[in-house]
Amino acid sequence: MKITVAGTGYVGLSIAVLLAQHHEVTALDIIQEKVDLINKRIAPIEDKEIEDFFAHQELNLTATTNAEEAHKEAEMVIIATPTNYDDETHTFDTTAVEAVIEDVLRINPQATIVIKSTIPVGYTEAVKEKYGVDNIIFSPEFLREGKALYDNLYPSRIVVGDHNEAAKKFADLLVEGAHSEDVPVLFTNSTEAEAIKLFANTYLALRVSYFNELDTYAEVRGLDAGQIIQGVGLDPRIGTHYNNPSFGYGGYCLPKDTKQLLANYGDIPQNMMTAVVDSNKTRKQHIANSVMKRNPKTVGVFRLTMKSGSDNFRQSAIQDIIKLLMDEGVEIIIYEPTLSEDTIMNCPVIHDLTDFKQKSDLILANRMEDELKDTLGKVFTRDIFNEN
Repeated sequence: MKITVAGTGYVGLSIAVLLAQHHEVTALDIIQEKVDLINKRIAPIEDKEIEDFFAHQELNLTATTNAEEAHKEAEMVIIATPTNYDDETHTFDTTAVEAVIEDVLRINPQATIVIKSTIPVGYTEAVKEKYGVDNIIFSPEFLREGKALYDNLYPSRIVVGDHNEAAKKFADLLVEGAHSEDVPVLFTNSTEAEAIKLFANTYLALRVSYFNELDTYAEVRGLDAGQIIQGVGLDPRIGTHYNNPSFGYGGYCLPKDTKQLLANYGDIPQNMMTAVVDSNKTRKQHIANSVMKRNPKTVGVFRLTMKSGSDNFRQSAIQDIIKLLMDEGVEIIIYEPTLSEDTIMNCPVIHDLTDFKQKSDLILANRMEDELKDTLGKVFTRDIFNEN
């Protein structure tokens, strides 16, 4: 098949690589630099499996910024453009998705359109009605930053929000590209598929928040949070996964998806969805307060990314903590090796790690790294299990 993937972030590029094992794939992006890197088989994002595939696998993959070229012969167009949450309107900004839909309907209206971007509940039905078409499908993604291709190769499940032949064909493409066998495949209505995405990510955010609040309790009471978490997790109904305390949840999905789900509730009775969003704010404020009690003059922030194996720091919890500390007059310096800039968020970026350590009275590290072991006395972290 000839397939176009619009958007080359974690979702789009990992799907493009997955499908390019067996099909002719065109990756479409508006950033020429990313397109050039992909055509040179250099990953524009940090993802070990994508880097490995680019180096060692034969892929039928080309990238372009030309929408006409990308769409004109495509049998299927997969949309993986970003949909940021707008805190003022309490909605996802879906303009990038609609821009691609309009291009496809103008250039090649017969192509099947598959939305992989995260969208509000009810969006697919609304957009099909808006454009008077029935060739738009939604399929949620369940990928981790830095492990996106791995999660496509070994998916926990495949969900497609339609029951027609096009939906089955798309599911078959994902199964064909996967390296695991017996992948669970679920066909649902489009609106239910949209809800699955938001409820799944809100549950993950709830779990992060739960263990963070457990950790806050242990810290304030002088208890060993690790012992408590291990004991709680030995209950098989709870489990010992996804339980490592942090400075708060962040990244591409959890902040915007929890807020969008909360906005979707409207006048529907609930308490927990509000609590998940509020808990993350409380955790970040608690971390900032804990730092302030140590009276540091200069706080060094070790990485804006919130976990190892990722180069993304969009909506990272540490950014809000930086703002809270700056409001209290604390001087902030940042060590982030993915940055070439000398300042970010009005804070100096220190490019030399030794220099960064020397200038910091206290080092904030959401996740411990071996590089910090020689300055443990300065490090403030809530990382208990040394894992993401």
